[in-house]
Order: sequence, then structure tokens, then C-alpha cells
Amino acid sequence: MTATVITGIAELVTCDDSTDDRLGIRTDAAVVVQDGRVAWIGPDAQAPSADRRIDVDGRALVPGFVDSHSHLVFAGDRSAEFAARMTGQPYDGGGIAETVSATRAASDEQLRALIAHRVAEMRAQGTTTVEIKSGYGLSVADEVRALRLAAEVTTETTFLGAHVVPPEWRHRRADYVDLVSGEMLGAAVPYARWIDVFCEPGSPYAFDADEARTVLEAGRAAGLGLRVHGNQLGPGPGPGVQLAVQLGAASVDHCTHLTDGDVDALAGSGTVATLLPGVEFCTRSPFPDAARLLAAGVSVALATDCNPGTCYSSSMPLMIALAVREMGLTPAQALYAATAGSARSLGRDDIGRIVVGGPADLAVVDAPSHLHLAYRPGVPLAAALAV
Repeated sequence: MTATVITGIAELVTCDDSTDDRLGIRTDAAVVVQDGRVAWIGPDAQAPSADRRIDVDGRALVPGFVDSHSHLVFAGDRSAEFAARMTGQPYDGGGIAETVSATRAASDEQLRALIAHRVAEMRAQGTTTVEIKSGYGLSVADEVRALRLAAEVTTETTFLGAHVVPPEWRHRRADYVDLVSGEMLGAAVPYARWIDVFCEPGSPYAFDADEARTVLEAGRAAGLGLRVHGNQLGPGPGPGVQLAVQLGAASVDHCTHLTDGDVDALAGSGTVATLLPGVEFCTRSPFPDAARLLAAGVSVALATDCNPGTCYSSSMPLMIALAVREMGLTPAQALYAATAGSARSLGRDDIGRIVVGGPADLAVVDAPSHLHLAYRPGVPLAAALAV
């Protein structure tokens, strides 16, 4: 058994809920890792000997970020769409079909290389757990392929056959819903942990409440956990949050436009509100009020939604900075949401924290405090620590 001691930690953020800010901060700390798990935490001066020593030289150590919403299995480029949005063109989900076409045309080897590059990019910015959705295949074979490739790099795989209605099914919506909740779901189940649906009745491409319910209930019956894309595109009551709460979904993601009733429903449920500030940044949409959600008692997570259309960013530190600047979170609240909060949205308590017995999913911040994650936006300060 091989042990590594990490010393010189100016600030150790454990996220073990032991303090009012929920970060469980220790100063002048050391951590011992043995066979991939945390074996000891204590004062630096009392660090035991080990086979190997890593001195982080006065830097901060935080839990590896948990990116609980991403779409990494895709090919193609939609930079022109982004440029058009910056001049006022609204986002309605229609560009997804362009990515579907490019992804279907790519080989397994091409997609595998693209996924590996994106995961490496995430790790270089401190992410140690990533959820990956399908949703750019939208046929039985292509959705299964996407999930199979995603499962090579993460256990957190999500079947999103109900991303949009593809062009070839546009005039047979009911038949496509039957396909997604029947044959496609059956083929996807061996490679998926979750099922998701883009529930936005105002979009001609996404799914209304009844269609979304059909898909989610079929997924639950097949043994998958539930997630929902909801309340993203426009103001006014949207069914995504209410549906997620009614069905006991682990998470409802986006939550850009929420009524008081939506907030109350979330506060009285176990459903996490996963906020995706990079999407608001890249679509010129209003940022949700995360402080309002926390004040109401809602559990909040942060994720990137890394995808080619509405947020082609893999940077969890950027999401933290945006959440602090635009969503009303404190740096401590944003870091917690990007670690333990996102872990909760995946139904997990073994990640997003640094605790004895837990996995050594660690990120080092090239600064003495976690505050620099929001204080120095755009600077590559965080990286996953290989132990």
C-alpha cells in the first residue's frame, strides 16, 4: 500500500459542513492519501511520514469540482451561432440539429478523442467528476453510441434522447416520444445512470409537460434516476420545475426563470436546483437569483453545461466567479455549490468533500485561499491534483 502526504496547505477546504459557511476550513494543514483515498487530515506540523511527499507550498487545497451537467459527446462547431446571439439573435434550441448532424457523421475514434480532450481540459481546471449527457444522436444507434463512449470516462451518464425532436421526426412528435420512451430507452439503459428531458413548452424543438412526463416516467420504470432541463427559455410559469419536484427528480437544471411557486416547490423538496451561469453569459439571458434560492432553503448546485451551442466552456472556476458576480452567491456558497452541492445533485455524498475515508478527489488552487477563484476570474488557478 502506497501513501502520499500532502503538506504546505495554507487553506484546506473540506466541505464537511463543520462551520457556518459549510466549507470546514483548516489552515496549515496536511492530508495523507493511501491507495486513492484520504487516510488522515491534521495539522501540518503533525503530518506522519509517507512513501511520497507533495508540498503545495502555501496553496489552497479544495475538493475536486463536480460538474454535474455537461454535453461532451459532440462534433462540429457553432461559433457563428454564438456570434449571431451577441448581435441580438435569441436562443430557441434550433441549433441543436446542426450538432446532431455533425455528431452522427463523426466516427467513434473522432468522438472518443474529442471527449478525452474535453475531460483533460476539465481536469486541468480542477474538475474531478463530470456528468455527461447524450442528446446529439437522437436515433437509437447514435444515442447508444454516445452513452457507450461517455461511460468510458465517467459513471455519471445521462440518456437525453429527449433533447429536441430531430428534423426527421418534426411532424411526428408523438411517434418520437414513443421511440424515446420505448426502443431507444431500452437500448440506452445498460449505459446510463440517469434520464433527462428538455422541458420547454415555448420551444418548437423541445418537449411539453405531458411529453416530458411520459419520457421521465418510462425512464424511472426502467431504473434510471431523473433529471430535468427546465425553466430556461422564457419568463412566466414553466412546467419543468414543478414536474421535476412532482416526480422526485434529483435535479432540475437551468432554472433561469422561476416564479415564487417554483421556489416554494423546490424548497419543500429534495430536488436540487442546478444553475448554469455560463449559459446566461453566452446567451445574454438574465441570471437566476441564487441567493433567493438559498434563502428559501433550496439546495443549489453549479455546473458548466459545457456544450457547443450555449456554453462552450469547461471551466468550473469561471462558473464560480459568475455565480458570485451575477447570482448573488458569496465565494464560500459558490464553491460549496460547485462541489458538495453538485455532488448532491448526482445523489452522492462520497465526492465534493475532503473527508477521511473518502476518495482523494482533490484540486489545488495556485493561491493561498479559495477566495481567489472568484477574485481572479479567467486565470487558470485550479487544477486536479494527481496523487
